[in-house]
Amino acid sequence: MKIGIFCSANNHIDPDFFTLTEELGRWIGESGHQLVYGGVNLGLMECVGKAVHDAGGQTIGMVPQIVEKRGGTSEYVDVFVACSDLTDRKQLIMAQGDVFIALPGGIGTLDEIFTVTASHTIGYHGKMMILYNMKGFWASTIALLDDLQQRGFIRGQWTDFIKVANNLDDIKRLIG
Repeated sequence: MKIGIFCSANNHIDPDFFTLTEELGRWIGESGHQLVYGGVNLGLMECVGKAVHDAGGQTIGMVPQIVEKRGGTSEYVDVFVACSDLTDRKQLIMAQGDVFIALPGGIGTLDEIFTVTASHTIGYHGKMMILYNMKGFWASTIALLDDLQQRGFIRGQWTDFIKVANNLDDIKRLIG
């Protein structure tokens, strides 16, 4: 299975997020899954790539040209795919991934979550998005989704498109 990961490329975040990300990456690699991700050498992105690679898994990095030119490509990318910009990268990851997991991240991660989910809601694909709610990181996003649901701005149930995992065991159960 190709697991698409969206996450922070920031090194200055809660160290526990790195520990949990490494655990996830190790499981991906040991389970024979492939990682599809942004391929950057910073933050949780570097952490998950290294963990998958070190555990014997394959990493597929979709790296924007501007990042590559600045020397920001991770050395743990096994299959390098150049892309023109962040929109292109998102589309490539969405096309390649079988399932998506959002780790803690910022504006870019939010953009990726909602692009994948909006595409699912209107029928472009049927792929699952999982919020890995490390230490309650996604609690405010979950509250926002609940509020949008309650106000009638989401057709159906948002939980039909986005699943929440509080630990690695939850992820294993969701992916199957």
